[in-house]
Formats: sequence, C-alpha cells, structure tokens
Amino acid sequence: MGRVTFVDETTSGDRDGGRGLDVAEDRLALRELIRRRVHQEVTEYHAGGGVRFRGLVRPREVEPGRRVDPGAQTERALRAFEGNGLLVLVGDRQITELDEEIALPSGTEITFLTLVPLVGG
Repeated sequence: MGRVTFVDETTSGDRDGGRGLDVAEDRLALRELIRRRVHQEVTEYHAGGGVRFRGLVRPREVEPGRRVDPGAQTERALRAFEGNGLLVLVGDRQITELDEEIALPSGTEITFLTLVPLVGG
C-alpha cells in the first residue's frame, strides 16, 4: 500500500499543504482517484461535526451539521474536470482524460489546479 498526496492550487498562486490518501493499487484511473478523494473529504467533514467543509468541490450551501452527498460532490468534480475548470497534474505531467490510469508509487503528489471557483448546487 502506498500513500499519495493531493495538493490544491489556484491560478492566483494559493497552495494548500496537501492531504494524504492510502492507495492499495499501483495504478488507478483519474476518475477513481477523484471519487476516493471526494469521499474521504466528505467523511472527514461528517466526522468533524460538519463545521467547515474543505474539499475539492464546495456545495453551494454548507450549514453546520448539514449532510453532504459524496456522490453528488463527485459528479460536480468530474464535471468541473470535463469542463476545464480543473486541471490535474502528476509531477509535471497533465492528465487529460478521466479514464487515464496513473502510476501511483508511494509519495506521488497529485496537484489539482482550480481555474474557477468550484461551487455546486
């Protein structure tokens, strides 16, 4: 099992410290990585009492204690990628297809570059 790190950046230069995700597979499609990332974020939000949602895609209205649907959040993130609102980089290589498989040796850093604010309904 390896560990990958998700890092979020914006075009204005903001960069977060990154979040880790344990991955048993050596390769995964980007679609599955996004799904796992979003599910982890929603799980952490619910476990933390639903105080502040920090995730790849932010729901439009997040009130304290509100349940967030990980499936809907995943769909928003996938649409953002397909609509060019989000770029994904592994090392210095841009991933352009959701079904592209990515090699995931332990320590891989995956950068999500947000081109526009991702706020969903």
